[in-house]
Amino acid sequence: TVPFLPLVDPDKPIAPFAPIGAVKNNHYFILGADFKGRDMLARALWGCQRVLVWGVTATLVAYIVGCMFGLVAGYLGGWWDQVISFLANVLLSFPVMVLFILIMNYLGASGFNIVIAVTFASAPAIMRIVRGLTFDTKNRDYIFAAQTRGEHPLRIMIYELLPNARGPIIVDACLRLGYTTVAITTLTFLGLGLQPPDPDWGLMIKEAANVAKSPQFAYMLLIPALAVSSLILGFNLIADGLREMSLRD
Repeated sequence: TVPFLPLVDPDKPIAPFAPIGAVKNNHYFILGADFKGRDMLARALWGCQRVLVWGVTATLVAYIVGCMFGLVAGYLGGWWDQVISFLANVLLSFPVMVLFILIMNYLGASGFNIVIAVTFASAPAIMRIVRGLTFDTKNRDYIFAAQTRGEHPLRIMIYELLPNARGPIIVDACLRLGYTTVAITTLTFLGLGLQPPDPDWGLMIKEAANVAKSPQFAYMLLIPALAVSSLILGFNLIADGLREMSLRD
């Protein structure tokens, strides 16, 4: 239900509802309010919506691009593999966060640009995973059978190779969602992600860091930090569960 929260009350996380610092023990504000009198629970939930929507979208686009190039490099080989692997190695030579910052600083701060940054930073690593899985399976008997039937290479890659690599890909995707969550939060904290008044977790941490020295507002820093940690832990637990299921199979 979190992704559909803006349809219910889009102004709740950004509109002040109470005097500053006067609602911490108010039953209407379960998690209290920030230094501007805004509902912390509403902002935390809307922040989750931002992370899930942009994080999942960015990871999905990165996987589409990475799988496409990985299948081509692994199955066709030759100069296709050499060119794609060279470009991937060039991008992988940059530290991930540095690459994020360079792209966002050049393109500007927006959700769409976050998708572009995550794609550039994550697709090369995804490509290498899919390429390796393709190398392991392209010499199997069912691939030779498909080639004998005269099937197009694109059809073989999509309907024969990709489904047999889905297990490791799904597990890696869950782990990569956690990395993307950290990246989005960090970029927003640095002022390169979603901008105010968007109730993003990184922005909440940034605002809280300026006033958290006062014990009255220390909880403002704790709430978004716990939200980020719990979401990453959830993605990691899902990945561990899927990995164990694949090993049993």
